[in-house]
Amino acid sequence: MNIKPLYYFFFFVTSVFFAQENVLEVGIMPEEVTETSGLLFYNGKIITHNDSGNAPQLFEIDTLTMEITRTVTISNAINEDWEDIAQDDMYIYIADFGNFNGDRLNLTIYRIAKSDYDQSDTITAEQIEFTYEDQTDFTSSPNSDWDAEALFVFNEELIILTKQWQGNGTTAYSLPKSIGTQIARNIGSYNTAGLITGATYNTQTETLFLVGYTQFLGPFVTNVQGLTANSIFNGTVDRTNLNIGFAQVEGITHIGPNKYFVSSEFFSNASPAITSESRLFTFELENAPVEEEEPEIPENMGEEEGLVIFRSFGSQLLEYEFPTQETIFGRAIFDTSGRRIRYTNAADFEGNSIDLSTLGTSVYYLTFYLRNGVVSKPFVAN
Repeated sequence: MNIKPLYYFFFFVTSVFFAQENVLEVGIMPEEVTETSGLLFYNGKIITHNDSGNAPQLFEIDTLTMEITRTVTISNAINEDWEDIAQDDMYIYIADFGNFNGDRLNLTIYRIAKSDYDQSDTITAEQIEFTYEDQTDFTSSPNSDWDAEALFVFNEELIILTKQWQGNGTTAYSLPKSIGTQIARNIGSYNTAGLITGATYNTQTETLFLVGYTQFLGPFVTNVQGLTANSIFNGTVDRTNLNIGFAQVEGITHIGPNKYFVSSEFFSNASPAITSESRLFTFELENAPVEEEEPEIPENMGEEEGLVIFRSFGSQLLEYEFPTQETIFGRAIFDTSGRRIRYTNAADFEGNSIDLSTLGTSVYYLTFYLRNGVVSKPFVAN
């Protein structure tokens, strides 16, 4: 898949539907699937695949040893940009609809019979080709809102969720499961404040789970209840951050009513210097959601995760104290729209004060980049 440079960081309040401390790292993904993009649980096995330009193969992963135990090749398929995988009782569906430039005319979902998958390591697939009913412009342009990375089965339909680089939300499209050429029907949009990269629908709890990340690589999970065939997002939508540090999360699948697995792709960035391994995580749901209260934004000082910021009366210097044992990679200031105003590498820090004289009157966020995530605190410049 493609990822934008890290220009934005989003701040939000969420409803927590599982305890963040219950998110566990299972292990590092095998080298053969560091570009893991979709995730499925079938026949007691975790199944994944790589994304664009890789071989048309599915890999079964042992979650105890984190080794590949089986590789299945789809002999008549091409992996132009495989982005997700889903299933129903009879078939496995592989979504070749990554569309970063918004110009693809060959969007395809490969349909594989489970009976074939169970019997052979080399199989063939049928094709469902489709177009979006409301896409009229196919001009090639990076960071397109016609990109898509999430697929799930709901009742007798396939549901596609777009990954909107510009809109920073998602639109759901309904598609028949039948082979041949189909039209994807728009069935609702939602402002996810992040990029949706995977989905799984749990029929046992009638709950849809989406996984994604902000454009600052902050991973999150969203659950949707009360969805209908004509409107995915009219029910209850809750979201929580995944407390796993920086991670380009890509796939999600469920095991039973309460246990979920999430995969992440290898990611490396030069400035700030961030490397995130391709990993597998798991979490379990709690019985009831706990609603977080919206925090007040203090004017001149506050404390979060050990970060204290303050400013003397009339001074244009913002001072801070941040005692931490974690490695700090850099420091940034964001405005309330999520635009990064400044960035300073840790090696270039000069004391614990920041000149605010060039900032306009507004609320900003002082943010520190750590190995396992970020710490941020609002302040007012005037």
